[in-house]
Amino acid sequence: MTRLTGEKLSRVQINEWIDLAARQSPNAACLVTPERTTTFAEVRDRVHRLARGMHAAGMRQGDRVAILATDSIEYVETVLALFKVGAIVVPLNFRLSAREIGTLLRTAEAAWIFIGARYVPMLTGLRSELPALRQVIGLDDTEGTTPFTELLEAGATGTLETAEIGDEDIIALAFTSGTTALPKGVMQSHRMWKNMCSNATLEYQFRRDEFRYSASPLCHVAGLNVMLKTLDRGSTLLILPQWNAAEILPWFRKGLTDVFLVPTMVADLLQQPGVTPEDFRTLKSVVYGAAPMSPALLERAMAIMDCDFFNAFGAGTEAGQQSVLSPEDHRKAMNGHPHLLGSVGRPGYNVDLQIWDERNQEVPVGTVGEIVTRSDMVMSGYLGQPERTKDVIVDGWFKGGDLGYLDEHGYLYLAGRKNDMIIRGGENIYPNEIESVLAAYPGVVEGVVVGAPDAYWGEVVHAHLYLSPGTVIDPAEVQAFCRARLAKYKVPDAIVVHDEPLPRNASGKILRRLLRGPA
Repeated sequence: MTRLTGEKLSRVQINEWIDLAARQSPNAACLVTPERTTTFAEVRDRVHRLARGMHAAGMRQGDRVAILATDSIEYVETVLALFKVGAIVVPLNFRLSAREIGTLLRTAEAAWIFIGARYVPMLTGLRSELPALRQVIGLDDTEGTTPFTELLEAGATGTLETAEIGDEDIIALAFTSGTTALPKGVMQSHRMWKNMCSNATLEYQFRRDEFRYSASPLCHVAGLNVMLKTLDRGSTLLILPQWNAAEILPWFRKGLTDVFLVPTMVADLLQQPGVTPEDFRTLKSVVYGAAPMSPALLERAMAIMDCDFFNAFGAGTEAGQQSVLSPEDHRKAMNGHPHLLGSVGRPGYNVDLQIWDERNQEVPVGTVGEIVTRSDMVMSGYLGQPERTKDVIVDGWFKGGDLGYLDEHGYLYLAGRKNDMIIRGGENIYPNEIESVLAAYPGVVEGVVVGAPDAYWGEVVHAHLYLSPGTVIDPAEVQAFCRARLAKYKVPDAIVVHDEPLPRNASGKILRRLLRGPA
């Protein structure tokens, strides 16, 4: 069903958020790039034109539409216009190979794709394998595509029809990060996205007077979430194509107030030449997540950036935000409770969180088990995988495979992924514990632990390290450092030093599957 703009609805839908923000603050800065600034009214008008152009070109509600590009104003406008039409957004990780992109497009049965110029040659080589793909729109008006500006021109006049979306209608199909296996297509509903946005706005204290930046790209749930929350709140969002510490640092000096970063990006910023607390004088908050941050790095960041810190934890693609370590918790940690810096906080707003054993029974406080949550942010299921969906959604509880335990005050501590757990001679080993020790070794920038096959023990511990420039280590000394702090069976049997940062996906998570195998 569709409705004409202006007709009364019983509730506000996501595809109306840009209209409401533009009505309230038409001339306020909405999207900022190094080249231009657009107001809320300008973004609204272009989104309306684009949606009319999409409809005129044959797009209909329920069509699956992929986007393969780095971040840009056009990317944001495309997402908002697809919501207007009622199409299903399929954001693709631009770091994937051609083979992986082809697999995702076939799995999604995408009928349209909006694509950046960099990726057009890749798609050209895949076209014969994609029978469902009807339209290729070049966000940069690239030769061999239908120009983005052509859709804008086609929608310059006419009636705008905004799709009416029900709470359980699917509005996005996002693929899991694939850190341990091939990605799965996650069906995300209107209900899920509304709650993800409203919960995060509350938990992370979004304000109208912000100038915010997300280092998580729009192809990832965190980046898309930050974009939607910022626009819905009526504040300003900085858009940069990709993360680059040297390029983002001047924007802090230009008034950035709030950022979302993954821990490696925090380290990148603090390693920039000449960085001082003065660079961050307008900064009010840092939300960090997607991977653990070592207490040593966190303490340094808090001292230099001197603002509120939030630790965001969650199986975002499938279950949204699950727990939050608040600024108050961070300050408490710095005032006599340092163990809290190893926590990911307490359950978020309207989130029921428990720790289960393998029989789906809740375990006692302090016992490691699987983290499960129940909330209105849980996905609708995996595309075409009903049995896999039943495995992870049990009576409304989402089982994402993350391991952890709760302390007596309700704080959650991570123990790694269920699939990452190492079983050495019958002993369960949780990588996070060892990685925390490795992070404290002088010169270690990144330390990741994986299991490796062993004929006698079944599995043994291998540690993969990336060091700061100029650092040289003796593996035996690293093992001795670990031995003084860990049980003997947890000490890495092999230390592997990498010349480059460890492999990560677009959301900043280590791709452990690429590190498993012989050292």
